[in-house]
Amino acid sequence: MPEGLRGALTVERPGQARMGAERVALLAAIGRTGSIAAAAREVGLSYKAAWDAVQAMNNLFARPVVTAAPGGRTGGGALVTPEGEQVIAAFAAIEDGLSRVLSTLETRLALHPADILWSLMMKTSARNVYRCTVTALTQGEVSAEVQMDLGGGQILTAVITERSLADMGLSPGAEVFALVKSSFVILARGDELAQLSVRNRLGGTVASRTDGQVNSEIVLDLGGGKTLAATITRESAETLALQPGDRATALVKASHVIVALP
Repeated sequence: MPEGLRGALTVERPGQARMGAERVALLAAIGRTGSIAAAAREVGLSYKAAWDAVQAMNNLFARPVVTAAPGGRTGGGALVTPEGEQVIAAFAAIEDGLSRVLSTLETRLALHPADILWSLMMKTSARNVYRCTVTALTQGEVSAEVQMDLGGGQILTAVITERSLADMGLSPGAEVFALVKSSFVILARGDELAQLSVRNRLGGTVASRTDGQVNSEIVLDLGGGKTLAATITRESAETLALQPGDRATALVKASHVIVALP
């Protein structure tokens, strides 16, 4: 007897990475094992892929879904927060509802599975995506400055055109997404910097460093469950000599911050 219709649930906000059953399974595995490394093995992911998924999920939600202490492939610990448990429960409930909807469609419409659901999702290549709250607007004749609360005491400022401001209807208190490509991030050691024209200065602690032949990826823990990834040249990484635990500042020009609506 042929099997009934099945649906694959994918959840995302415009401008954000997708969150599907695989990431929810990883979240649940972290809750069971108390370890990102162990959870990665359980669901068949590499340690780095699991860490990237955790960082993406924490950046997606207002509060972190996982709190973790990096410790390498066999160390450290991780805890699924109450918010994370709510995500797992909500996803299961939605999947159950989707199964019932598909069952109804199959019975009443007799549609082929390929004709039922199309996922039209917006993708972005930006490595850093954050949900923020607009705290202030400064309007000019051509451009406008949008100040956003990133959380954890961090403020992010974007410069957009007046036309974009009008089209999006932004106002203080509005919820938006801020996108920053990792290649747009400049890194500096420490927190105390000389006067610079770069508007955004996000202080954090180096969480990880991955070196390639040409470039290096350095991830900063910004606090409040938020992280920021920077892609710099391998030569620059070696000159800065940043290692996990070091303090660093991420510099981002306001013109390099993209603002999107949820």
